[in-house]
Amino acid sequence: MVEHEYGGDQIQILEGLEAVRKRPGMYIGSTSVKGLHHLVYEIVDNSVDEALAGYCHHIQVEINKDNTITVTDDGRGIPVDINHKAGKPAVEVVFTVLHAGGKFGGGGYKVSGGLHGVGASVVNALSDWLEVEVRRDGKVYRQRYEKGKTVTPLEVVGECEADHTGTKVTFKPDETIFEETVFDFDTLKVRLRETAFLTKALKISLTDHRGEEDKKVVFHYEGGIKEFVEYLNKGKQPLYPEVIYCEGQKNGVLVEVAMQHNDSFNDSSYSFVNNIITPEGGTHVAGFKSAVTRTFNKYAQDNKLIKENDPPLTGDDIREGLTAIISIKIEEPQFEGQTKQKLGNSEAKTAVDSVVSEQLTYFLEQHPQVAKIICEKSLLAQRAREAARKARDLTRRKTALDSTSLPGKLADCTDKDPSHCEIFIVEGDSAGGSAKTARSRATQAILPLRGKILNVEKAREDRIYSNKEIKAMITAFGTGILDDFDITKLRYHKIIIMTDADVDGAHIATLMLTFIYRFMPELIKQGYVYLAMPPLYKVEKNKKVWYAYNDDQLNQIMNEIGRDEKNKVQRYKGLGEMDADQLWETTMDPERRVLKRVNMDDDDLSEIDNVFSTLMGDEVEPRREFIIENAKKVENLDV
Repeated sequence: MVEHEYGGDQIQILEGLEAVRKRPGMYIGSTSVKGLHHLVYEIVDNSVDEALAGYCHHIQVEINKDNTITVTDDGRGIPVDINHKAGKPAVEVVFTVLHAGGKFGGGGYKVSGGLHGVGASVVNALSDWLEVEVRRDGKVYRQRYEKGKTVTPLEVVGECEADHTGTKVTFKPDETIFEETVFDFDTLKVRLRETAFLTKALKISLTDHRGEEDKKVVFHYEGGIKEFVEYLNKGKQPLYPEVIYCEGQKNGVLVEVAMQHNDSFNDSSYSFVNNIITPEGGTHVAGFKSAVTRTFNKYAQDNKLIKENDPPLTGDDIREGLTAIISIKIEEPQFEGQTKQKLGNSEAKTAVDSVVSEQLTYFLEQHPQVAKIICEKSLLAQRAREAARKARDLTRRKTALDSTSLPGKLADCTDKDPSHCEIFIVEGDSAGGSAKTARSRATQAILPLRGKILNVEKAREDRIYSNKEIKAMITAFGTGILDDFDITKLRYHKIIIMTDADVDGAHIATLMLTFIYRFMPELIKQGYVYLAMPPLYKVEKNKKVWYAYNDDQLNQIMNEIGRDEKNKVQRYKGLGEMDADQLWETTMDPERRVLKRVNMDDDDLSEIDNVFSTLMGDEVEPRREFIIENAKKVENLDV
């Protein structure tokens, strides 16, 4: 065995930004598409700092033809004078030294952009090249860096009007670091819209120069998070016209809360700290929940909306159908947990509780009609929750009494190790029959469902338990739902939704995904949910067979085999048209099939929620707008 020396000289010191290039995931989460877009957010967040400090009014983000990014703001411009500690211009320090940056004093709240607030220097380190242009003191300054290293001195390249200040950053991500370097317009659009909502009156524009014509969107919300709530509620029916808004400052914490109830049964609350989403909540959310529960119960009791001996309303009852944004600005946020997505500052709980309690009490006294509507909905929710509890207890008792209580139509697999097992959720008995014949019995289970399952977007929990098809899925998966959910009891590590490749099939798949998203979202978050991709075409020629999963593949096959009358092309209308062998080799065989994993990114939670509400809710107009806007992106759907 070779012994390696381990002394002082073996301790590696990474100079400057080398550490970032060596371990990029530590700084931006990953080198996937998500990490790539994170670079843009880091630069934008620096401009948002300026907006929060009151100096920046417009941020422009451009995807250039060569897939580089330019971010321009009209803030004060990064300082260009010498930082004496570093002996370099301040702008160069910002882009080349880790953990360097400015904190705004006197009421300006520093946003720790991104995961660790390391911002500009990390973007520079992970870029092939980056150029910064600063307009300040009537001059235009420019400097260029390559792979994090300075390649030109800071130079004056022009003049500008004294009041025409700001910063412009252009960068090209390093292809040797990122798995993918093509920016997605829609991904950026979602995040920039959210940022504009959270920063009242800030204008953010996004332009894509890569097409024949520029694609441009502009976000500008004078109403801030009140307009965010209205946007999230547009696919639902609000129960009262105005959004409840609370704003205040306590113990150095700036608190903003906006909320409005709608006719759905879901709690759609989203929390942010310094404009960064906190998917796991934290102390600011705890303060919000305690204030809402206490204030509504006090109002209901004082105004005799709850009888003396009745149990108080729970937080879940009051928050049924609530859309809320909780946004705080705090100078030194402390995050808990491995993923740093949960706020731990105790002063945030006190601040949110205090501001919301005081202003919500005042609002309810001023709007007794609205208060009555909310309390009545909460009382209905309380009764439904009690009915759901009884149904749940009944389900639990049955399971305890009968260990073989799996659904009768489930064709289970023989292997009992969940990591080896997969379940196909199939629509209809004919496709279910073919799938049962085709499957590998050891590891593949089949659960056929009859027709379209209940649209859970329009149903309370008590109705979920009385729906046969949904009950069959809950029992087969084994995890339970909502508060009873336990991921360790999952019986299959692949849940595969297998529906026809037509409009009906897409609708059924969406209904199933809506159910999983609303009642067991952890299955999606942990990557256990998939969509099967059955082929659209079967091509035969001289007893040889090819399958095509889209029109492009069909054209490719036809070009390869030659287009003549010997070609037999069959367009599959549904899975029922395939015999067991065809279904196995095209859609179920792990060696040859195509599966799409359903992903859910915490950064996009509000947008995911909005899409489900729009597609599955009662409001027709938002759904029509959504379909028109997204129709061009849809492939292979029979109309």
